[in-house]
Amino acid sequence: MGHLLITNWCERKTVVFPSSQTMTGRVYKLHSTLELPLEDLREYLEDPLLPEGVADIELTRRNNTLIIRAISDDDSIGKYTPTAQLKASVTENRVYEDEPETEPGKPPRSNTRPKWGSFDDEEEEIESELVEYACLKGDRETVLQNTALQYEMFEVLCEIAERSEKGVLTAVAATDGTLEAVRIVDGDRQPASVAVTEDPAGDGEDSGVDWRNNEFI
Repeated sequence: MGHLLITNWCERKTVVFPSSQTMTGRVYKLHSTLELPLEDLREYLEDPLLPEGVADIELTRRNNTLIIRAISDDDSIGKYTPTAQLKASVTENRVYEDEPETEPGKPPRSNTRPKWGSFDDEEEEIESELVEYACLKGDRETVLQNTALQYEMFEVLCEIAERSEKGVLTAVAATDGTLEAVRIVDGDRQPASVAVTEDPAGDGEDSGVDWRNNEFI
């Protein structure tokens, strides 16, 4: 039995398996730290690029939890079959406006409060507002749930990652027998690679720690 390992992110490549080991539409490993303004996410979901097999995408909010669910266009998928969904949390972040540029010949503004009596040097407070952010953070079981249309919703997740202000999405997925590594950092898709390795050798009785005779226990 082999293991899937993401070895480095120096180049993107695919590994093609023999037909007897064909894997279609499945996500094997996924980790996400994505964040983007909730308004941007809603705007994207108003007119998303729908993968094949997905008729629509439904967004539901329950308190501070978002569920982004795939609606199948295939009548053969039962009415009560849970389709793949993305799960996100909503947090509020304070966003500050850009600080005005310093006039030539004047020292840069200081973040410290002015000393008593120096009213002429008082600085204007930088305006800010609370902005709701959608955070898709965690591993596959946390961010991407359910099996039906799993790979299709993974494609939607990649689209969201490319619109995220910050965060990283890394994944190992397969479709039509081809294994692929994905890495998207701060909205930028980057090259990635994946390696397939055999089980490590030398797992005999002599390997490991002898807990019974360990003098440090």
